[in-house]
Amino acid sequence: MAQEFTINSSAIESKINQLLPSQGGSGAGVDFSASTMVIPIVDLTESAEGSGLREDLQSAFSHNNITNYEVRNTNSTVINTTGFWQTFGTVSIYSGAAGNEVGNFILDDGSSTKSLYKISLDTAGTSIYQVINFNFMFKLDAGDSFVVDSNGNAIHILGTVRQIADVNGNLVNP
Repeated sequence: MAQEFTINSSAIESKINQLLPSQGGSGAGVDFSASTMVIPIVDLTESAEGSGLREDLQSAFSHNNITNYEVRNTNSTVINTTGFWQTFGTVSIYSGAAGNEVGNFILDDGSSTKSLYKISLDTAGTSIYQVINFNFMFKLDAGDSFVVDSNGNAIHILGTVRQIADVNGNLVNP
C-alpha cells in the first residue's frame, strides 16, 4: 500500500517553483507531496528521444561538423576531444620507393598506443599505385587522442572525421 507524505521544505519548493512554473509554482500556498508508489511516466514525443531528426539524417556530414586531415611522411594528432567519432577517406600508396610503406590509425592514451587500422605495402622492387578506402568509428575517453601516421612520402592519407556522439552516447546533430 502506498503512503503519502507532505513535503515542507522551502528549498525544494523554491526549486520546483523555478523549474516547473506550470505545476503550480507561480501560486502561493501550493502543497507538495511524495508517495512511496512508483508511477512510471513514458514520454513518446520526439523531444524525449533527444532529437527531432531521423537517425539516418542525424549521421549526415555538414560544413560545421567535419574536420579534414592530410598526412604524408609524418604523424598528426587529428582529434583529442572525448566522444564517439567516425572517420573515412583514402590511403594512396605508390610503391616506386624502396622500403615498407605503412599507414597507421592510432589511439593514444598518453602512455601507450594501439593501432585501429594499419595499411602496409612492401615496395621493394615493384612499381604499384594503390588506393585503399577506409571508414570506421572509434571512441575517445579523457586523455585519448586519434593519431594518423604515414612513415614515408609514398603513403598519402586523406580523411575526414566527424563527432557522432558525446562520450555518454548522446547523439550530436550535424
